[in-house]
Amino acid sequence: MSTAKFDTLGQYLLKRLHGAGVEHIFGVPGDYVLGFYDLMVKSQVRHIGTTREDSAAFAADGYARCRGIGALAVTYGVGALNTVNAIAGAYAESSPVVLISGAPGVSEQKTDPLLHHRFGPFTFQREIFERITCASVVLNDPVIAFRQIDHAIEAARRFCKPVYIEIPRDLVLAEGYPMPTETVEKFVSDPVALSEAVAEALELLAKAVSPMIVAGVELHRRGLQTTLADFVERAGLPVVATLTGKSVMAERHPAYLGIYEGAMSAEAVRNTVEQSDLLLMLGVTLNEIDTGIYTAKLDPHLTIRAALNEVVISAHRYPGVALDDFLNSLAGKIRTADTKYPAAPTNAAPFVFPEANRPITTTRLVERLNQALSHDMIVVCDVGDCLFAAIDLRVHEQSEFLASGFYTTMGFAVPAALGAQIARPDRRTLILVGDGAFQMTGTELSTHARLGLNPIVVVFNNRGYSTERCILEGPFNDINLWRFDRLGEVFGPLMGYEADSEQAFETALLSSLNNWDMPSIINVHLAADDSSSAMKRLAEHLQSKIKGSG
Repeated sequence: MSTAKFDTLGQYLLKRLHGAGVEHIFGVPGDYVLGFYDLMVKSQVRHIGTTREDSAAFAADGYARCRGIGALAVTYGVGALNTVNAIAGAYAESSPVVLISGAPGVSEQKTDPLLHHRFGPFTFQREIFERITCASVVLNDPVIAFRQIDHAIEAARRFCKPVYIEIPRDLVLAEGYPMPTETVEKFVSDPVALSEAVAEALELLAKAVSPMIVAGVELHRRGLQTTLADFVERAGLPVVATLTGKSVMAERHPAYLGIYEGAMSAEAVRNTVEQSDLLLMLGVTLNEIDTGIYTAKLDPHLTIRAALNEVVISAHRYPGVALDDFLNSLAGKIRTADTKYPAAPTNAAPFVFPEANRPITTTRLVERLNQALSHDMIVVCDVGDCLFAAIDLRVHEQSEFLASGFYTTMGFAVPAALGAQIARPDRRTLILVGDGAFQMTGTELSTHARLGLNPIVVVFNNRGYSTERCILEGPFNDINLWRFDRLGEVFGPLMGYEADSEQAFETALLSSLNNWDMPSIINVHLAADDSSSAMKRLAEHLQSKIKGSG
C-alpha cells in the first residue's frame, strides 16, 4: 500500500495561487480562517494584514491590476460580507481577485446549527457571491477539491473577474486527491471571421482621411498595452483613451491626445474624436462614464469596434474574434506609416507656481502635480472631483493610473494603493482622495506606515461630498472636519502637512517628494464650491435626473 502523502487542501490552494503570481494575500484573521492563515505563514505567500475586510478586497484589486491576479482571505459571515461592495467593484471593473473565505467545518454545519457568524442557511454566503463572481466553489469534498481550485483560479485569469473559494475549517488540513491536469482550451478566434474583419478594417483605414484610435480598459485587463503601443507606432495613428482605460497608453507619448468621454472631455479632444471619419475602438466598453453620461457623439457607421471577443465594423459583425488576435493581425498587415507627430502645444504663458498669497484651487493643484509626476509613480485615484480633475494628469508609463472609474465606489484609493505598491515595489504611489472617501477607508494608511511604504497622499479637503454638492446641495453633504495632517500621532510614522495656499502646498509637496522613509499626507484645504471643469459639466447632466426631468 502506498504511503505517499499528498498536499492538504490549504497547501494546494496556496501553491496554486503562488504559481499564478500571487505572492501576497490581504485580509483580516477570524476563527474560521485561522487554520488557513497558519499554513500561509509556512508558505511562500506572505500575509498582509489590513484594518478592514473591504480594504483587503480593494488592496487585492489594486494588486491584481498590477500583477494580473490578487487574493484576500477572510472569515465567514462578518468578514466575507464586509467585502461585498469591493468584490462587486472588482467584477464591474474586470479585476481578477480571488476571495477566500474560511467557513464552519463540514461536521459543524451538520451538528451545530447555532454557530456564531451564521445569518441563515450555510449556502447563503456562496449564493450571494455567485452573483458577483465568475466562479464560486465550496471545498467540502477532498476528492474534487483540487480540481475546483484549478477551475476557479483559471476562471479568474481567463475572464478577468473575481472568484469565490470557500474552505471549511475542518478540511484545511485534509489531504486532497490529485487528478490528471486538465488542458484548458484557450479561446481561439474563428480564422475566417478574423481574416475578413482585418481585411475590411484595413480597407477602411486606407480610405480614411482622419482615422484615430480610442483605447479602452479591456486592453489593460488583457495585458495588451505593449501591443497597443507597437500598433500605434506602426500605424502612426493618434490615440485617445476612455476614462476607465486611462493610462493604457503612455500619456506622454506624442500620439496620445487625452481622455475622451463625450461632453466631459476637453473641447479639443472632443472635437478631434467626433470629427474623425473613422474610429478604431479597441477594448472600449460603452458605459455611462466612458460616454460622458451618454453625451458621446459616435457614429456607429464610422467605427471599428473590437471588444468582448467580437469585431463590429459599421453594420457588419464578426463574432468569435479575440481582441489580441485582431490587434496583432492588424498590426502585422498594416502599412507602416512614416508619421511625424506634431509637437505638443506650448502654453503662451508659462505655468508659474506658486503664486504669493494665492489660495490653492483644484485646477492649479492638478497642474502642479502634473509637473511632479515621474517615471516611478503610480497614480491611484478615488472618485469624486479628484477623479475628474485627474483626467488632465499625464502619467509617464502604461497602466499607472488606477481608479474605480466605472463602478465609482468611494474608499477605493488608499487600500488599492497598498496593493499596487506591494505588487510593484519599484513604484511609488501618489494617492488622490477626497476627504469623504478618506474617512471611509483611510485607516489603511496605517498599514502603509507599518510596512514602511512611502506613498504621497493628497487629500482634496472641501469639507464634504463635492460631487453631490454639485448635483444637489443640502446639509447631508457636510462631513466632520478631520485633521488629516496629524494622523501620524495615531497611525505611526507619517509626515503630515496642511496647505491652504499655493506656497504652503509647494512646501508640502517638495517635502513629501523628498520623504522616502514613510507616508506623507497633505491636507489641502479647498473652497467648498471649487470644482473642476469636468465635474461642473457632469453635474449639469445629472441635475435634471435628480430633479425628475431626465
